Amino acid sequence: KNYANVDLIADIAERFQCDAVWAGWGHASEKPKLPRTLKRMGIAFMGPGADAMYALGDKVASTILAQSAQVPTVSWSGDGLMVRYQEQMCVPEDIFRKACVEDEASAVSTSSRIGYPLMIKASEGGGGKGIRTVRNEAGVPDAYRQVCSEVPGSPVFIMRMIQNARHLEVQVVADEYGEALALYGRDCSVQRRHQKIIEEGPVIAAAPEVWKKLEQAAVRLAKEVGYVGAGTVEYLYTGDEDGGQFYFLELNPRLQVEHPVTEWITNVNLPALQLQIAMGIPLGQTRDVLSLFCLPEEERGVSLANLERRPPRGHVIACRVTAENPDEGFQPTSGGIQELTFRNTPNVWGYFSVGASGGVHEFSDSQFGHLFAW
Repeated sequence: KNYANVDLIADIAERFQCDAVWAGWGHASEKPKLPRTLKRMGIAFMGPGADAMYALGDKVASTILAQSAQVPTVSWSGDGLMVRYQEQMCVPEDIFRKACVEDEASAVSTSSRIGYPLMIKASEGGGGKGIRTVRNEAGVPDAYRQVCSEVPGSPVFIMRMIQNARHLEVQVVADEYGEALALYGRDCSVQRRHQKIIEEGPVIAAAPEVWKKLEQAAVRLAKEVGYVGAGTVEYLYTGDEDGGQFYFLELNPRLQVEHPVTEWITNVNLPALQLQIAMGIPLGQTRDVLSLFCLPEEERGVSLANLERRPPRGHVIACRVTAENPDEGFQPTSGGIQELTFRNTPNVWGYFSVGASGGVHEFSDSQFGHLFAW
């Protein structure tokens, strides 16, 4: 729980005279209170500002922003809602509430308009919690109650379910000077219980011209809200390598656990780039970005807008290692680790949060390891 305790993190940062805080992924990395608190204390946060984090980290607000930035979205409970974020610097509360369903009756009526199958989701949910699939009207009330009980107090919204879709995501980075770029992406379509199991990159499931549109939409959204740092724009994609349609899913305003996939195919060190951005260094002056665009050191600071990136370097497949019980529908479980032996090689790398004779306790995430092969 300490990793999510913003007050404790801020207190430690102050007592140890820290210049900056890097929140990694999960826990406090998506809490706007952290960058807001650190800013008051004069301590840099290696990520987006509180306003952008709140707007993009919330599934409802981010979808409204995506619509406003002309990013395609599926039919949902907030169809047609728009904001001028650069003028208002927020998603107004009245517009936000219009995109949510407040009770079972509104859930039923909204579902009838959207059509089945659909998903009922908690905007503050994640990791498979606060999400239900509904295939007919009879299932709406129960699903709505279950979502509300799993994530108490969270706003709830409804979106059309796109069947047989792939889950594709674009890695974006942006600096405080308005520059943003896409570092290719990842295919995270292999999932269980709405949790990613296998990730790979670069994406080969979409046609190159379609993938370019996904990247352009992601960059456009990042610039629209003045995003700073590393983030991931996630899409649903229907089609194949010859063409298809994409729809905005959400934006994760942080680094993700699968970031080594992107690092291996781009040769860009993402945590290091986060640090350089937090130090106020423009993207066009960082060594890894210059290398990505095949630019010499003498051209530091050049605009990256119309330049071509170096093609992805090879292909990476990543696999999560989790503690789950297959006899109970692969529900997360806890227990001891009797033996754990793994050796990295030049083309295979992995990390684990437990060691031999260790264990996974009942309060921890089910994922305790990640393997990457290039």
